[in-house]
Amino acid sequence: MSAKPDDLAEELETHEGRTWRRACRVQDVLEDEGLRLGTLPPVAVFTSEGEYFCLDDSCTHASYPLTDGWAGDGVVECSLHLARFDLRTGAPSGPPATAPVAVHPATAIGDDVYVALPDTYLTKE
Repeated sequence: MSAKPDDLAEELETHEGRTWRRACRVQDVLEDEGLRLGTLPPVAVFTSEGEYFCLDDSCTHASYPLTDGWAGDGVVECSLHLARFDLRTGAPSGPPATAPVAVHPATAIGDDVYVALPDTYLTKE
């Protein structure tokens, strides 16, 4: 995962305390699936209806990877206990999860997906 190139500075909105990173290629993120990135804590990129989303990749109910679940219609569903989270807000839509998942700005520019991660998250350069 690499930092954004300087030539994209005008296209990516500044978010205090976050750094934009190139996460992957658009073609790497399959509809209905998530792509886990090599960060600490783990985050994942999802796509739904042509938009890209980035969430922490850990269900708040049982710390299970959301990338092992299913995504679509604006939600991701954990495959362990079927907790569902809104891709835009991270809010759970019902039991067993009661706490939201952290969300991070994400966008596609050209063939690449970029995510704005908190500066406290560790990434491989």
